[in-house]
Amino acid sequence: MSEAKILIVDDEKNIVELIKFHLKKESYRIVEAYKGKDAIELFRKEKPDLIILDLMLPDMGGFEVCKAIRKESKVPIIMLTAKGEEVDKILGFELGADDYLTKPFSPRELLARIKAILKRSRINPNEINEVSIGPFKINVSTREIYKEDKLLELKPKEFDLLKLFLTNPGRVFSRQYLLEQIWGYDYLGDTRTVDVHIRRLRQKIEDNPDNPIYIRTVHGVGYKFIIEE
Repeated sequence: MSEAKILIVDDEKNIVELIKFHLKKESYRIVEAYKGKDAIELFRKEKPDLIILDLMLPDMGGFEVCKAIRKESKVPIIMLTAKGEEVDKILGFELGADDYLTKPFSPRELLARIKAILKRSRINPNEINEVSIGPFKINVSTREIYKEDKLLELKPKEFDLLKLFLTNPGRVFSRQYLLEQIWGYDYLGDTRTVDVHIRRLRQKIEDNPDNPIYIRTVHGVGYKFIIEE
């Protein structure tokens, strides 16, 4: 089986070469683009398994590229940028990015994140394909979740979180555990990432997000998912 194909999008050629050097050592197949429009064209032509996307591009921003790709695909996207402000992370996640890495970065950390995301994006053929609990129904192969027969518009990590909750009702999950399970590695203790995604998820599944009945906060610990009989 061939290794995954990765599209690298960055206008800094030295950054592209650095990433290529380390990814090729792991036998990944590489496609590269230096502009946003070229990235969208290559995404459609090459159908990569994962995209590493720089935020600052000369013709169109990484957020715009991410938004355009998300209209067509759920391919994993890692945002790469020199910025580190919380607002950029939140916007990136809301547009559908799976992860966010700030320059300068460790190639070893980037590789770890790539492997974790690709591992989680592959479907286990032995996994139960459909699960129903309360008003929710999840289809693993299509990565779709319905509430009362209405399809929920979920970002990739929102799907992964809700899937974990639905298949483990009543179990209490710490923020750190959710980081390790959903993001697949130690996210440097930035548990705010979990809170951002939980807030967005509540807005999509709760009748009153300010008074949630499904995703409950366990103060001082984390979260649990409740289905009341």
